[in-house]
Amino acid sequence: MSTYDVAVIGSGPGGYVAAIRCAQLGMKTAIIEKYSTLGGTCLNVGCIPSKALLDSSHHYEHATKHFADHGIEIPGGVKINLEKMIARKQAVVDQTTGGVDFLMKKNKIDVFEGVGSFKDATHINVTKADGKVDTIEAKNTIIATGSKPSTLPFIKLDKKRVITSTEALKLKEVPKHMVIIGGGVIGLELGQVYRRLGAEVSVVEFMDRIIPGMDKSLSRELQKVMKKQGVKFYTSHKVTALKTTAKTVTITADDKKGNPVEFKGDYCLVSVGRRPYTDGLNAEAAGVKLNDRGQVEVNDHLQTSAANIYAIGDVIKGTMLAHKAEEEGVFVAETLAGQKPHIDYNLIPGVVYTWPEVAAVGKTEEELKEAGIKYKSGQFPFRALGRARASADLDGFVKILADETTDEVLGVHMIGARCADLIAEAVTAMEFRASAEDISRMSHAHPTFTEAIKEAALAATENRALHV
Repeated sequence: MSTYDVAVIGSGPGGYVAAIRCAQLGMKTAIIEKYSTLGGTCLNVGCIPSKALLDSSHHYEHATKHFADHGIEIPGGVKINLEKMIARKQAVVDQTTGGVDFLMKKNKIDVFEGVGSFKDATHINVTKADGKVDTIEAKNTIIATGSKPSTLPFIKLDKKRVITSTEALKLKEVPKHMVIIGGGVIGLELGQVYRRLGAEVSVVEFMDRIIPGMDKSLSRELQKVMKKQGVKFYTSHKVTALKTTAKTVTITADDKKGNPVEFKGDYCLVSVGRRPYTDGLNAEAAGVKLNDRGQVEVNDHLQTSAANIYAIGDVIKGTMLAHKAEEEGVFVAETLAGQKPHIDYNLIPGVVYTWPEVAAVGKTEEELKEAGIKYKSGQFPFRALGRARASADLDGFVKILADETTDEVLGVHMIGARCADLIAEAVTAMEFRASAEDISRMSHAHPTFTEAIKEAALAATENRALHV
């Protein structure tokens, strides 16, 4: 029987990063993955493939709608080769997961393929696809088994017409009408992919706005922009029934007045969130407790009810974000090494990779009002930037919320071109507890999109943005 200092169950961003950091710190490490490729949901059927399709569809939209404005003419027009687009997406996935394989070898981490199941708190059975079982011993274990798409009780996912994000990443045709249940990040990103490729897209959302976890101003702006792009939104609609035929899907929902509304399409993407995945883990055999939401219970050190077992990522409380899982993986590895790591969950940014991109960190206006914190707000539109006009990316704004008394930045919310990258400046500033004035006094290169952050900081400091 092989013995390890640490065994990691799950090879997503949290799991493989935890394994690498443990190995760097001198621990003999094993990682267990049920699938034949490493990388988990994010690399295989989540973050990476969806961004590949978003990028490809963005190129297509530019070629068909915007190239002419730049003086670029394509004789004969532009055609979609969906099969090739999906193949490119898969190539990106293969390259990325192959990179994780390389990192495991480089760091001398043993990889076990199969379902990891606790025999007891220090022994893990690994059941392979052929039914054979290996057992390893681990002084410490990190649970990083991630999450799976959720559904509604009355919806059966046939994975043909009624699909999850996994199937949406490998369709063999562009839908005529895709009805999306759920106006969150995943539904909006994939909805935009297929809208660009020519599908009619309808988003049915239970809440009164899309991306409900983000600042309300971002929700309003993104819905306004995506409406211009042709996406139809039905907020405050409660889905009550779904029926399928060989080629159609019919969704029934009650609007905010309780009146039934019917949506007919050829595909329905169910995007109502994700659930923690602990199937087959046999957590109780190790003394690991789950809460009533199916999450692994952990303390402030990410330690479970079994002292030598930790859990990270989507399988525990908090936002389901790859970079949150990575931070937690490093946190646990360094804790096991006797260090004193720290995570500030308030400073983990959230991003929606639509175009325009949406990004935020810190507190929303709604949260500050609820907490009774007095704040000031500064906002600057991208359309006032020379760089935005040069690239014709005029939609969106940057909003900075700062403490009314101390001027410390409490939240930054942005929607516009490259916001997924721009938000890192805000995270850095807030990590060092910068004031809005601090940001406003930093030189930002011209012409760039980052100037919007400086201008928003000026607006928050003394209401003196320079270019509006």
